[in-house]
Amino acid sequence: MKKKRYSIITGTGSHLPDQRVKNESFLNHIFYTPEGEKIPQNNGEIISKFKEITGIQERRYADKKHVASDLAKFAAEDALESSKTDKESLDYIIVTHNFGDVEDGNRWSDILPSLASRVKQKLGIKNPRTVAYDIIFGCPGWLQGIIQADYYLKSGDAKKVLVIGTETLSRVSDPHDRDSMIYSDGAGATIIESIKSKKPVGILSHSTRSDTLEMANLLRMGKSNNKAYKGAELFVKMDGRKLYEYALNTVPQLVKDTLEKAKVLLKDISKVLIHQANEKMDEAILKRIFKLFGEKIIPQNIMPIILTHFGNNSVASLPVLIDLIFKEKLEFQRFTKGDYLAFASVGAGMNINSFIYKVP
Repeated sequence: MKKKRYSIITGTGSHLPDQRVKNESFLNHIFYTPEGEKIPQNNGEIISKFKEITGIQERRYADKKHVASDLAKFAAEDALESSKTDKESLDYIIVTHNFGDVEDGNRWSDILPSLASRVKQKLGIKNPRTVAYDIIFGCPGWLQGIIQADYYLKSGDAKKVLVIGTETLSRVSDPHDRDSMIYSDGAGATIIESIKSKKPVGILSHSTRSDTLEMANLLRMGKSNNKAYKGAELFVKMDGRKLYEYALNTVPQLVKDTLEKAKVLLKDISKVLIHQANEKMDEAILKRIFKLFGEKIIPQNIMPIILTHFGNNSVASLPVLIDLIFKEKLEFQRFTKGDYLAFASVGAGMNINSFIYKVP
């Protein structure tokens, strides 16, 4: 049997800021509806309901002196060091984010030069053939970066790609919007390389879908819910209920399609790794995936959850998750040789994507 090119993960890294912000930190916030009306519930009730729905108990906020490209650099250094990778050997650096570098106290987004260029510079990489560029694709950005890297690697154009997801959502969220409690900061980095193998390994298949006609504005930028706020800045806004419905109606089928494309059975999947946005939503997506295959029993610990203590850090959530598992930092979660993994994400655009991976 002739050997084929496959893309495998050879390094992972992450950076989670030290500042831990517990739910109780929001007790003194003043929350308004999107219409500008003060929410009559006391904050204790709001926070209790929020935790029940999302599962989030605390989140991480970046140090005041750091921006998204700094967090990306820290995660990249972790991935390079833990995998003993020569930074000058990278063919591409793909940085995924949605808001660029946002300084503490200044919500204006800075994306020139690209964050990837900044990360390459901060890493001190001299190689001019290390191509650096950004992807803005909503929360599925890191996963889409992996998909693009897979095309480069399987074509033979590249041998080694660094894909980073980084975000400082705490600086673009509206403090007067209850949804601000969802968001957090962090970065995750993944190194994937091309190998030749007679047997399928690494990335086996992937799928992507964009539903823009009616769903493009479920996540958007808008003014503060507090109509008395005089600043000109825009904040991230979300139509949570419709987003939830969209995710449940599209993500499970896309995962099923990707499994079938890879010719992998659901019963062979060891882990389902979903973007860490909302615990109830992820659980509902998992149930629907199994229902599509006529399965009622879901194996224990098949879907790791880290948003409980790290919140939703968008493009960083999946690379942070796999870094913690690869380095055996999560209880009851391990990757072993031969495991089949199903990845999926959903976010602004509206975009969804998935890939199936076999651990080499």
